[in-house]
Amino acid sequence: MMDTRRIFSKSLFVASALALGLAGCGAMKPSNTVRLSAQLAGANEVPAVASPGTGTAEAWLNKDTNLLTWKVSFSGLTGPATAAHFHGPAVAGSNAGVVVPFSGTTSPLEGQATLTPAQAADLLAGKWYANVHTATNKGGEIRGQMVPSSGGASRY
Repeated sequence: MMDTRRIFSKSLFVASALALGLAGCGAMKPSNTVRLSAQLAGANEVPAVASPGTGTAEAWLNKDTNLLTWKVSFSGLTGPATAAHFHGPAVAGSNAGVVVPFSGTTSPLEGQATLTPAQAADLLAGKWYANVHTATNKGGEIRGQMVPSSGGASRY
């Protein structure tokens, strides 16, 4: 009887240790979602724009599927937004064409798109920017370069 209890106790201990070890391995697995963000301002436009508008862009890229999900919020523009989108590839200080348009023009803008591998690489390399346009500033009123940021990686 004593040997049976001892074997049961040891088996229970080993099973518990194994379960904790496996749980720890799962917690250490790196996320395949990258969070990116930008602060939008008129000073970031090329050429710079004197605008009271400000905004933020947050995006989450799933590196397994290349699914990009975003939320862009803005306020204080010189007038209603007429368009908004991601542009690229372009480093800060240079301009590029539209890569992904946003639906709607009312803050906050939320959406998603599946990127090509080349687009995902450019985005992760900091070569995309978010831009909000108005009638007064047709080329863009506020802009921010999308860069990987820490924290909150897995929103979606």
